[in-house]
Amino acid sequence: MPSTKNVHPVQVNKMTVEAASNYASWLLEHEQRGSDTESALRRIKQRYGLSPNQIMHLRSRRAKSCDVGLFAQLRAAYLDICERQVAKLQHEIAVEKATGDDTLEDLEGEARRLAEKIAAKKAGLRLARSLHGGAE
Repeated sequence: MPSTKNVHPVQVNKMTVEAASNYASWLLEHEQRGSDTESALRRIKQRYGLSPNQIMHLRSRRAKSCDVGLFAQLRAAYLDICERQVAKLQHEIAVEKATGDDTLEDLEGEARRLAEKIAAKKAGLRLARSLHGGAE
């Protein structure tokens, strides 16, 4: 069954409060199952260390600023979810290929390239944090 969640990733190039708000909204939207906001916030806190207050404050666009550490956490959480989604797609493609459908090679290549792009972004994030003395 196809997901009803927004499949378009957040397009962010600069560290802005608006970008942080977009990440927070996307994370919450992605984690929600129906209208279960409290459970979604709890899962985000457990997985990524982002407090429910931070997410809701950014999501409601009340935040006037966003520190570098919080922005990095939001972006890392976003990239982690993207990476997990690509892994699921790669698994689905592998299952379909195993059933004998050879027309999926182009999709497999596309998924592999996407996974490599995400891994490169995550590696760049880790490098930037290590250069600035941040914790991972």
